[in-house]
Amino acid sequence: MKKINLTCIIDDDPIFVFGIRKVMELINFSDGIMVFKNGQDALDNLRPIILSKEKLPDIILLDLNMPVLDGWQFLEEFIKIPCDKKIIIYVVSSSINQEDVLRAKSYKSVSDYIVKPVTIDRLKEVLSNFEKVS
Repeated sequence: MKKINLTCIIDDDPIFVFGIRKVMELINFSDGIMVFKNGQDALDNLRPIILSKEKLPDIILLDLNMPVLDGWQFLEEFIKIPCDKKIIIYVVSSSINQEDVLRAKSYKSVSDYIVKPVTIDRLKEVLSNFEKVS
């Protein structure tokens, strides 16, 4: 199975980040992981990487409810950055609100909506889908 080169996690919950990293290691999900605690931190770090065409993440796992700049605000700003590479975004949230799911899927750059907690099987599915589109 093809492995992802670089995964970006944008989430303010250190327990979730710790857990998802452990699960990723178990299934050999990604060669590298970058973590940001909120949307603003992510934008401030990703924008120069994208604009200089450095090593970009293949996948972004994006939480919705975060301080400073939430997932929705991040998406609104992120889609304005011109990028040659397709970066696959998964919204990962504890919200089961159907309005959130529909709103997330209305973004062309969002591949899917994953409800926390993220299981090994769900991450394997993400990996399998990545293999198909890359």
